[in-house]
Amino acid sequence: MDPDTIAMISFTTDYGLSDGFVASCHGVLAVRAPQARILDITHLIPPGDVRRGAAILAQTVPSLPRAVHLAVVDPGVGTERRPIALATPGGYLVGPDNGLLLPAAEALGGVTTAVHLTNRAWFADEVSATFHGRDIFAPVAAHLVAGATLRDAGEEITDPVKLPPLYVEQAPGRLVSDVQTVDHFGNVQLAAPAGALAQLPASVEVNGSPARKTTTFGGAEPNTLLVFADSAGFVAVAVNGGNAATRLSATPGSRLTITY
Repeated sequence: MDPDTIAMISFTTDYGLSDGFVASCHGVLAVRAPQARILDITHLIPPGDVRRGAAILAQTVPSLPRAVHLAVVDPGVGTERRPIALATPGGYLVGPDNGLLLPAAEALGGVTTAVHLTNRAWFADEVSATFHGRDIFAPVAAHLVAGATLRDAGEEITDPVKLPPLYVEQAPGRLVSDVQTVDHFGNVQLAAPAGALAQLPASVEVNGSPARKTTTFGGAEPNTLLVFADSAGFVAVAVNGGNAATRLSATPGSRLTITY
């Protein structure tokens, strides 16, 4: 097989698992691209949480082979937001133009071509105003994995939507950062890069609570608040055997202050 051949579609949504939305999209992919392997990243993004979806996608795709990455977290479905596809050195991304795709594109080497999906010949025969995952994005992903040319999908654009940047401040004696994501263990990932830990001593406080800088969850006593570099390269806060998000009342977009 040519090393540049794409044989996989990854699939990320906030559709959940209790309805038929994921299966409907899988059905479209199976009919239109039966040769493709489908890898579900997750369908449990909190409903409408574009930033959480963007973070999970960006932190997962570098581990995958070159693929068409189909991602749908789309609270603006049916409005004037554009359906888009992006080409990168690591593959394609297909989804809504609401900031969901760009962090993953950057993780895959940057956008080389961006297209507003306007070629209706690539869509379902009938397009629902509320289910573009099935009727636009899945069919486009199937075309791309079959080797179609991205520029044939629509009109080239130069202004895909970016998410607003999160706040990070480093100053003597403190590190202030917005929360980027919270995982299902309750570990809190900050927007601050892991390199910011270099300025921190072993003992710190997080929002006034004592914490230890460690390299792993078991690096301090049980129930101790930990500050460490997570596997995605960001500063994170956890509790050994507990839930840091609950302890700190931390949610995506809230702000933590680490002092020392």
